[in-house]
Amino acid sequence: MRVHWTENSIEHLVKIYEYIALNSPTYAKRMVDKITRRSEQIAEHPLSGRKVPEYDAEDIRELIEKPYRIIYRIKSDQIDVVAVIHTARLLPNEI
Repeated sequence: MRVHWTENSIEHLVKIYEYIALNSPTYAKRMVDKITRRSEQIAEHPLSGRKVPEYDAEDIRELIEKPYRIIYRIKSDQIDVVAVIHTARLLPNEI
């Protein structure tokens, strides 16, 4: 199944990169690469991520790529990565 990165999730990746790059551009690139590579898993196995406890919806799931949560929504024709959130942060009420 096709994985689509939403504008919101791309913005999260950019902010992650910019923050880490303040200390290490090399590590920032590695971290963003790890996150995007991890999303390849959901293309092959959409249900491999756990349900997001805060939302308790079957179609909203997450993978962990420490220290980040890759949150995605399963649709009939594609998977939308909707957010990439640091594990220490609270999720918004709605995605």
